[in-house]
Amino acid sequence: MAILALGVSHRRAPVELLERLAFADEDHVKAYRRALDDPAIEEAVIVSTCNRVEVYGSVTAYHAGFQALKRLLTESRGIDPDEIAEALYSHYEEEAARHLFDVAAGLDSMVLGEPQILSQVREAHRRAEAEGATGHTLTALFHAAARAGRRVRSETSVGAAPDAFVEAGVRIADRWLGGLEGTTALVVGAGQMSSLAVKLLRDHGVGTLRVLNRSLERARALAERADAEHGDLEALPDALARADLAVSATGSTGILIHAETLRRAHRPDRPLFVLDLAVPRDVEPSAASLPGVRLVDLEGLREELATGNGPVADLAEARELLATELHRFALRRRAERLAPLIHALRERGDAAVAAEMERFRSELNALTPDEREAVAALARGIVAKLLHEPIVRLKELATPGTEGAHAKLLAALFDLELPEP
Repeated sequence: MAILALGVSHRRAPVELLERLAFADEDHVKAYRRALDDPAIEEAVIVSTCNRVEVYGSVTAYHAGFQALKRLLTESRGIDPDEIAEALYSHYEEEAARHLFDVAAGLDSMVLGEPQILSQVREAHRRAEAEGATGHTLTALFHAAARAGRRVRSETSVGAAPDAFVEAGVRIADRWLGGLEGTTALVVGAGQMSSLAVKLLRDHGVGTLRVLNRSLERARALAERADAEHGDLEALPDALARADLAVSATGSTGILIHAETLRRAHRPDRPLFVLDLAVPRDVEPSAASLPGVRLVDLEGLREELATGNGPVADLAEARELLATELHRFALRRRAERLAPLIHALRERGDAAVAAEMERFRSELNALTPDEREAVAALARGIVAKLLHEPIVRLKELATPGTEGAHAKLLAALFDLELPEP
């Protein structure tokens, strides 16, 4: 089975499309059931994050797999295929592995070295595994990608700025508001991004800071760490009316802050900066047209991030490391594909040793059992050394699309019957 990746990411798609494609927790069960019912898909893993929605599949062939994964992506989310045609990309075999390695290492993220993506890749595989949708092929791929991502994180400085998203938004807010010291700030949500926002806002000297969340306990826990006020979402209109800056980063599946809510809350004499870090978005996009309101979402952060993209010093080293891990994975995958032929070749070598030992049995009878075993071990060692180089070269030369040709040549040279794939 071949590996195929199909997806849409921040590089080509607007936030509006990404949020419509995003898979919520409850969407995965039906999607994986649909995948397993398709004869062209053997295994599947869905990776859905704020920057991308991708489906990795173990498929029967490229064209059949492409259509099957595309159906899975569009029909699961109720989207017309034409809507993603321009943004859609695909990667096949080693290119699919290379892409996932880049993703896991944070090299394909909006922010170079984005730290959350590695855990998101792992979680995507765990979810697919729980649904019975992944097997040997994709498990090997995702384990290799996780290993590559861990090495980039531990052995290079790429990914050393986990708060880059929030930092970029706070920089824009600082410029637009003319400084943050003494301002009133509101953070909606109590997850990782919200925690980063609370810390950065305190570092920038905001005055009053309030944390709101659907779970009052989680809001209290975050607020207590930052000497902030807290409340539940019922307090949102009043909190917005008092705020100079609002940051929203919840896991809500729909609009949380409507334009009308902001219109009613906003005071004409007080500008309001709103930073929406959620996917799907928390804030209704039309709020950007309200007088005195500046709304920035992930789409709006792209330019800011492009000019301040963090730790690039070790980028070349990270890419070299990923290339080494990719080569390792590719060799292992080729070895698995060629295993029947390699096994037959080694059996041919063992048979040749056995035949020669039998042919010289009368001469060898004069030797002690230990001496005969030493002769047999010597013969086996010579054969193994002679076969080692062709086997290694076969794995290295058998790049995607050429495995069959190299296997046929080796089988012909050694007069072997080529095993069925």
